Amino acid sequence: MEHQDELLLKKRFIDLSRSANRKNIVTFSNFLNLNELNLFHQVKADMETACQLSGGYENAERQMIAFIPDALYYDWDFPIVCLHFTPAYPKYAEELTHRDVLGALMNLGIERAKIGDIRLDPTDYYVFASESISDYILDSLAQIRHTIIRGEVADTASLHIEQKYSILEGVVASDRLDNVIAFITKRSRSQSVLLIQSQKVFVNERIVSSNAYDCKSGDVISIRGFGKFIYEGSSGETRKGRTKITVKKYI
Repeated sequence: MEHQDELLLKKRFIDLSRSANRKNIVTFSNFLNLNELNLFHQVKADMETACQLSGGYENAERQMIAFIPDALYYDWDFPIVCLHFTPAYPKYAEELTHRDVLGALMNLGIERAKIGDIRLDPTDYYVFASESISDYILDSLAQIRHTIIRGEVADTASLHIEQKYSILEGVVASDRLDNVIAFITKRSRSQSVLLIQSQKVFVNERIVSSNAYDCKSGDVISIRGFGKFIYEGSSGETRKGRTKITVKKYI
């Protein structure tokens, strides 16, 4: 049974689409996590408008939805701003984590839904935020832990956030989801089935509850507690008929 907040969010998506269609303007959701994106996909067929998703850069995990009416009369863009922070005194800077940056933002009283992905590399901190709060963040966020920082709006036209991966190669019985999850997590197949049945596995932003799903090349697999991966596909079979696969892990 769905929780009340899940039902309300589904209704919110439909209302945003209806409002966009009625007013002939583009409407936007907040940043959505994987669970919320999964709920959107469940009601996507009920939308009265076209929809686009973006988190401000390619392969973003937290994304906004734009609800776009057919007879649109103006150009538009997602109200997402990328803020770039660096240590004011690099010599004395600490090694900050994602949790450190997010905690500093939450201490400003900002809703989590107004913040998208946070990327660290290693003394450059990128925060994707709703345009409505970007100035407030720049004016207010001056320190993370003991590190004094300075920030600016990043030029998204020239911004290139390189996603790094580690390569996992192995052999599985088949490219069925439970086999791939077992390989990724180094768990038994029965433990992998439990992860799937517990709705902790997302494929392309949607919960997949059946272990019989056949993974396809390019599928983005997210596993709660284990991270995010891209299934690159199979590269042939062993002499015993097992499948050789390659998976890229986000790092």
